[in-house]
Amino acid sequence: MTSQQKTPIASARGLVKTYGKGDTAVHALAGVDVDFGRGELTAIMGPSGSGKSTLMHCMAGLDRTDAGTVVVDGLEVSGMNERRLTKLRRDRLGFVFQAFNLVPTLTALENITLPLDIARRPVDKAHLDTVVQAVGLADRLDHKPSELSGGQQQRVACARALVTRPAVVFADEPTGNLDSTSSAEVLGFLRRSVDELGQSVVMVTHDPTAASYAHRVLFLADGRLVGELVDPTPDSVLAALAALRPARAASNGSPVLPAAQPAVL
Repeated sequence: MTSQQKTPIASARGLVKTYGKGDTAVHALAGVDVDFGRGELTAIMGPSGSGKSTLMHCMAGLDRTDAGTVVVDGLEVSGMNERRLTKLRRDRLGFVFQAFNLVPTLTALENITLPLDIARRPVDKAHLDTVVQAVGLADRLDHKPSELSGGQQQRVACARALVTRPAVVFADEPTGNLDSTSSAEVLGFLRRSVDELGQSVVMVTHDPTAASYAHRVLFLADGRLVGELVDPTPDSVLAALAALRPARAASNGSPVLPAAQPAVL
């Protein structure tokens, strides 16, 4: 493995994010240190309100932090102004959300190439063909979103996120609106985008089965990283989540998963 491969695609140090003030303040992130592996699919899990979506939004420059630093692909996101953040999100990041966010009047192909059209960048036909083949929708490119199933629409959204060759794709509950069959289609594609296309993906999920598609699962509770699993299975994720609940109760909000490893590479 080269030194470049060992370099994380995204990192955070001392990340703090608080909503509100005084007695009503909510500490969404309470000093998080984390590295996300290059060429890996990393899942982030935790109870509701644990800070998992806040962490991803801060990493992606969608939300400002109160303290700490965020670096994505060698660029310090936390110090960027809005103009530079907009450029970063347009050129170097991909996004997949629970809502598909497709333009209903455009075809699947037009939705996929939309980020390039907005940025006035030429379409790399070879890369587009690779992404379209990977997403498995070559015969549906002329169809509009209303003519596609939920799983197909989300795969279009995934392809749209990949077509710009982003440094990292951030996926927030990408299968939250899908049935089990469609979820498997989307998760399989995200994993293949890593294994076959060399993509880096960070995914927030509450579903142990979805998390099992990842190379590594990070667990958050009360705004802190409390453990991780490498090469997860649905059963091992469920066991880790079950261990997290009594650990939280015993430690009064400072949970630790048994035998947890540091959440850094």
